[in-house]
Amino acid sequence: MAVVDDLADALARDTIKAMDALGDETLPDQVAAVLGASSPSSEEIFRAAVRIRLAERRARAFLTEHLQRALEAKKRGEAIPTALAPGTDNENI
Repeated sequence: MAVVDDLADALARDTIKAMDALGDETLPDQVAAVLGASSPSSEEIFRAAVRIRLAERRARAFLTEHLQRALEAKKRGEAIPTALAPGTDNENI
């Protein structure tokens, strides 16, 4: 149902903005609890939207940081470093 997806995603975006403004990482869970009291299926879609948006944010930050390091290495004539994802087994290689 596209309407539910759209509404849950809009709520996820707004919740993440509020979370950032307040510095309250528990806000998505609080909103999900309120939403889930009326619509458990909407809660699941909302939680998925929050997870996806936060994962995308972390991945973009990683990409930006890696790109900066790679461009700096390239300017110095060095090999471009391997991208090592934080929290993975290759992080300590």
